Amino acid sequence: MSKTRMEAFSDGVIAIIITVMVLELRIPHGANLSALFPLVPVFLSYVLSFIFLGIYWSNHHHLLQAIKQVDGRVLWANLHLLFWLSLTPFVTGWMGENQFAPLPVALYGVVLLFSAIAYFILTRVLIFVHGKDSVLATAVGSDFKGKISVVFYVSAIPLSFVNAWLACALYILVAIMWLVPDRRIEKTIAAKI
Repeated sequence: MSKTRMEAFSDGVIAIIITVMVLELRIPHGANLSALFPLVPVFLSYVLSFIFLGIYWSNHHHLLQAIKQVDGRVLWANLHLLFWLSLTPFVTGWMGENQFAPLPVALYGVVLLFSAIAYFILTRVLIFVHGKDSVLATAVGSDFKGKISVVFYVSAIPLSFVNAWLACALYILVAIMWLVPDRRIEKTIAAKI
């Protein structure tokens, strides 16, 4: 089965998720700067989620560059990832509207955690389909960044009930870690050509 249909569907779903998130940014009823201040937490949560979705979109693109075909297992693993990503607008809005209160920050972390787990599962299914000697398997290696991200999310969820801002700092740390371009797949593909 060709990977292009799955790739196009995934791109479309992620684009819709981002669109839904931006529609949650409400227009203020005043024409001065003070009318924007109540929107600052909503905007900050939007920016963080936009970055995470951008990271997932970019890495998903790289995953699919390294493979040749997909099967039913891959399709379901991909849908599992898209399910968790589709919850991003809800937790983003709830966290922003409630000025980063502990429970919304914790639930935001749960969605981040399960998105990371779903991405890990998708990667492992793709490696299983293509083999342990595949370009993807070579490129992913031990996946240190993926594993440490899960550790940070698991730590941040209970931490949010102690200090929500520290939990958010861990989420930001993961985002920064993934913003540094992960060239493993690109380098491996280039080396095989």
